[in-house]
Amino acid sequence: MSERATSGLATVRTVGALRLRVADWRAQGHSIALVPTMGALHEGHGTLIDAARRVADRVVVSVFVNPTQFGPNEDFAAYPRDESRDMAFISQRGGDLMFTPEAAEMYPEGFATSVHVAGLTEGLCGAFRPGHFDGVATVVTKLFTQARPDSALFGEKDYQQLCVIRRLVRDLDLGVQVVAVPILREDDGLALSSRNAYLSAEERAIAPVLHRVLTESATHIASGAGAGIKAVLADATGKLIEAGFRAVDYVACVDPETLQPLAAYDPGRGARLLAAAHLGRTRLIDNIAV
Repeated sequence: MSERATSGLATVRTVGALRLRVADWRAQGHSIALVPTMGALHEGHGTLIDAARRVADRVVVSVFVNPTQFGPNEDFAAYPRDESRDMAFISQRGGDLMFTPEAAEMYPEGFATSVHVAGLTEGLCGAFRPGHFDGVATVVTKLFTQARPDSALFGEKDYQQLCVIRRLVRDLDLGVQVVAVPILREDDGLALSSRNAYLSAEERAIAPVLHRVLTESATHIASGAGAGIKAVLADATGKLIEAGFRAVDYVACVDPETLQPLAAYDPGRGARLLAAAHLGRTRLIDNIAV
């Protein structure tokens, strides 16, 4: 098996080595949880690993910057990478195995298959990042068939991604329990993200406005008083631009399962308020329940 151990954490780089380790755990009667990541791990990822340890006997953390989910003008080359730091982080949080494949291992020469989840991927971030969710769905499908976990942990910060993966698992009968983990925030409300490292000091001071505006908007929508949803969303967009965001891709109030835009709020059904906005060179996303 191609692996090395660091403080109890094993690291494998091939699908074959991953499957051998998982098969050994299965033979011992252990359950398996998978935490898929792109590295640059932070405390938000830590909460995923913590949750994984609660639901399974063994925890696999994949670290793979997936090229197929980046567009041609996005930050694939600049995306932060620090394998040694990630390895130490996973070890400290009690992960059992770190899977760090090369791109050629995941997408060998001649690779010609992709996974597309219709409907859920067409609006919100899907409208601004063509092909992104096909890349996500494809790599997650591969990770699920490679690691064969009982459960997989995903953060609610990428809420559209979470919905896509739930649909993927349901439609393809993948037999993986998808566990959603709440967003971890800084004290000022900013959702933790690897891309927060791109923010300048001035931009970092502005960034929490995104969560603050979403919170205010959700309160207005839930109260049902005053302006309708469309007017609340327009006002939120204006506040973000006024605060210093250079562009707002969307502020949307959608059904929490179908992600379809809502014209009216139904307390019995609930809603999700999502936003994506650009601050300097950083694209920030956030969401809250209504």
